[in-house]
Amino acid sequence: MRAIKLLILSITVFANTAFAQENNKKEFTSNKERTSLVSPQIQVIPIKDTKTERNYELYIELPEDYAENNTKTYPVLYYTDAVWHREILSACQEYILEDAILVGISWQLDINEDLKKERGAHVSRFRDYSISKHSNPEIQTKYQFGQANTHLDFIRNDVITYVDNTYRTDPNSRTYFGYSLSGEFGAYILMTQPDTFNNYIIGSPTIKTLVPYLSELNSKFGPYEASNRSSSLNANVFISHGSLEQEMVKPIEEFVSLLKNRQDGGLSVLKEVIEGDHGIAFPTTAIRSVTWLASLMSHVSSNNNEISFWDIPHLNNAFINTTPEDRKDGISVDTLSVSSNDRNKILKLSQEIFDGKHGNYDALLISHKNKLVFESYYKKGRINLPHGQASAVKAYTSLVLGRAIQMGYLSMEDLNKPLISFLKDVDPEKMTKGAEKITLHKALTMQGGLTIDRDAWKEIEKDSLRLKGQGLVQTLLEQSEPITSESQTYLYGNYNPMLVMTVIDAVVPGTAEDFIKRELLDKLGITNYKWSNHINGFPEAGWRASIMSRDMLKLGHLVLNKGKLNGEQLISAAYLAKATSGIVKPTQDWMPKDYRSGYFWYQTLVKVGPKSYDATFAWGGGGQRVIVIEELDLTIVISGHDGEDKIMTQISEIIIPAFVKQ
Repeated sequence: MRAIKLLILSITVFANTAFAQENNKKEFTSNKERTSLVSPQIQVIPIKDTKTERNYELYIELPEDYAENNTKTYPVLYYTDAVWHREILSACQEYILEDAILVGISWQLDINEDLKKERGAHVSRFRDYSISKHSNPEIQTKYQFGQANTHLDFIRNDVITYVDNTYRTDPNSRTYFGYSLSGEFGAYILMTQPDTFNNYIIGSPTIKTLVPYLSELNSKFGPYEASNRSSSLNANVFISHGSLEQEMVKPIEEFVSLLKNRQDGGLSVLKEVIEGDHGIAFPTTAIRSVTWLASLMSHVSSNNNEISFWDIPHLNNAFINTTPEDRKDGISVDTLSVSSNDRNKILKLSQEIFDGKHGNYDALLISHKNKLVFESYYKKGRINLPHGQASAVKAYTSLVLGRAIQMGYLSMEDLNKPLISFLKDVDPEKMTKGAEKITLHKALTMQGGLTIDRDAWKEIEKDSLRLKGQGLVQTLLEQSEPITSESQTYLYGNYNPMLVMTVIDAVVPGTAEDFIKRELLDKLGITNYKWSNHINGFPEAGWRASIMSRDMLKLGHLVLNKGKLNGEQLISAAYLAKATSGIVKPTQDWMPKDYRSGYFWYQTLVKVGPKSYDATFAWGGGGQRVIVIEELDLTIVISGHDGEDKIMTQISEIIIPAFVKQ
């Protein structure tokens, strides 16, 4: 529906523009008396700057259902240059941003009449929106450039206070919209008092000479520190310029780089280039930016896969549902049925996750008895967007191998055979001593024993032709030190998973890529995903894949149900039992001491009271986890982009105990 409305809006803007251009070619005469157009849905409220005594107006437009929902709070979109921006933003509210309050801020009403006659009713914008003073003293005296700080105080102390006290506003969803000079004003607000708004739309800002000053403001604010939430700008930023605005390109790109170089976990920046010059780009900027804004107010994205994960803006509010929606995607749903005390703990944890108290996490899903009973999204999480999986891909690769065994392309006995025996395009004579010691079992348990000089390998990687197909394994086993019992100890990394993927490609009909799609993902109804290829042309086996959080749940259900899907044995039960058992103890010091590893799946015991429960899980950096506790009939999915990744503590102490009594 939103896409249809966006199309209607685009046609309306085009038609109105064409009509205006046609009118310019003709003269219309009328002997009838003319009247001003009054818009019944817009309230015009006089407001005074309490410090400067300057008079302004607010143009307030409420959503259609505002009067009907007495308990509902609404996001607010504040926009400057109100007379110029009001009509198109009002249309955007009608067609795109239906549940938002619009607040337009006028130019000063009681401005010097001579200035108003000379430059127009908008003359106060030169003073109110500009960051710096004019270099010409005469012009500076006349127009008083550089009072953005004063105008910002007015907006913070008078405008926002009035709106929040008068209407049911959502304090977590406050947006600024500015274009051209008022876009410059938006950049100033962001770099001085970013907490004024949660979201910033900065269209074609006039910052040609201002990047050094903005950089100075950034330095004063200080660097981002993951452990210090107040060090973050905590904002979503949409910034754009017209494709023909050549003078805008460099300073805006420098400003975007300034923001992105903060590496600020709470800051999301999206830059777009809009077709046209400064004037023509405006209406498209409005539509595109408001569409972007709508995407951060809903857990359902309208962008699909059009933007990268890192460009996804943070949700203004957590989406938390104890009765998940049936999306007809192969996931059965039910209601969270735990004690009221446990339910409140889970809800409290979810809000804390959104507030960033436990790191940067994007989704938390809970399934009990193969039914999704709790679903929540935070920050960059969206119900319909794939999320990066990092090393959780290793566990998914293990399931692919289990599918190949179930279909008879490999056997359980093959796990202990030399891995190179399955590869017909390699030359064992050129390989390092002991190459035959590497079995599928050893590779799956990260005990392949490869010892590769990293610097030498970086040079080899430049020769992509050499590494194509099974050439990767050939080169790895030529470059490695001899494989010995001493070298075949646990070593975390991506060499071993790619050895496994190369075998999968060698034994299945067609390619490994086709096999993964046809025999695993398609059967699970996983269609919205990204799975990158390694330099050798095969699917990555250890990272660089993305799937939706609900689809992570499907993989967890497959493990919970011992490899069965709708009665069909999809994954070899014997293989899966071994893959999810604690075969080896990881030796990396960053792994918890009680973790064990099977075939790219991890295991640990979770203690609840006097009893312990075996938890099996896929694990990827940043917080990707598919956790299966068979005894409790429980599957938990967590996805995130957190560096420290400590969410397992909360999972173990709050979520798992809630289902022990079920």
